Amino acid sequence: MTENLNQTITPQIIAISQTYTEYREMVQTFVQEGKTTGPFQTDAYLEYTKMANQRMNRWDKTAQVSEEMKELVQSLPSQTWLVITEAWCGDAGQSLPYINKLAELNPGIQLRIILRDENLDVMDRYLTNGARSIPKLISLSPDLETEYFVWGPKPQFLIDKFKAFKADPQGQTSKEYNESVQLWYARDKNQSLEKEMKDKINEAFVG
Repeated sequence: MTENLNQTITPQIIAISQTYTEYREMVQTFVQEGKTTGPFQTDAYLEYTKMANQRMNRWDKTAQVSEEMKELVQSLPSQTWLVITEAWCGDAGQSLPYINKLAELNPGIQLRIILRDENLDVMDRYLTNGARSIPKLISLSPDLETEYFVWGPKPQFLIDKFKAFKADPQGQTSKEYNESVQLWYARDKNQSLEKEMKDKINEAFVG
């Protein structure tokens, strides 16, 4: 838990952010219109957006939270969860619905979403090894003065898996690697994300 001395995340940032419902509606509209967020309006990024939307549709319906996690989240004090992402982000498509389900368990948790490329001053405060990796979840006190914890951009297993792939692909193509990541997400069913969120929450609030 640290003081948010930089004050990059201001009330103005929260004011322009979206709720999860607003974000989901925006993404679905963009898919219908053949667009995406950010500057990369290419066929590849449009396809990434379609896939992320499909995954969010699926996880919105099927993601489950354990009873232990429910009790923990329901015990939390009021706070703001700010997520930095983009519509085309594959990892956000897998993780954001579960994060939303957690936030819905506690009326004191305000989940807000901002787009990375429209808020680079915020993004650049939460780099991952120097990269603008998303999604990033930042938990803050309601007055935005205290930062409770940060999670992202993906479960640690996948961070390690990506490092290993970059160091030595062992004949695996990028397409094959990405398919293996999606298979892992499908089998993991947010269990790794839940454990990591539980650890973050316990460290920040339980000790």
